[in-house]
Amino acid sequence: MTAAPVKPHFSSLAFEDVPRPDHADVVVVPLPDGATTDPAAWARAIFDVRSTPLWVRAAFVLRQALVPLIGVSRGYKSVFDVSRVEGEEALIVADDTHLDFRCAVGVDGAARLVRVTTVVRLHGWKGRAYFVPVRLAHGPVLTAMLRRAARRLGRSPGR
Repeated sequence: MTAAPVKPHFSSLAFEDVPRPDHADVVVVPLPDGATTDPAAWARAIFDVRSTPLWVRAAFVLRQALVPLIGVSRGYKSVFDVSRVEGEEALIVADDTHLDFRCAVGVDGAARLVRVTTVVRLHGWKGRAYFVPVRLAHGPVLTAMLRRAARRLGRSPGR
């Protein structure tokens, strides 16, 4: 008798409000030895300025200067604050006139992985125009920030 194939299952809080996003991606890194498994701590570390490479900071400055040209708000400091934690995921929610953004930071202690799931629903031409360069930069930017956070949290057991 052959065992039934196991179907992969993927779920994330990021898809609850935006089940059919215009953009979605997942970035995964190994959980460093000694690092916390608290997803809220990981979310804070990823979006901490110390996890942001200089080239990303420069891109954010450019973003702040350019977005008013298409009528998009500059954003606010608390945009990446954790909205809620459920199980192994911390969810960040940020909605604006041009897009709805969800970012779920999950820590799987058993698999020794940290994953960041991002979903975006775009609104109108402003959202589409804004997201053209963001789509290209998002993966490399998030990967760099996640890796820097992993190095910091790996050096700070129990943080």
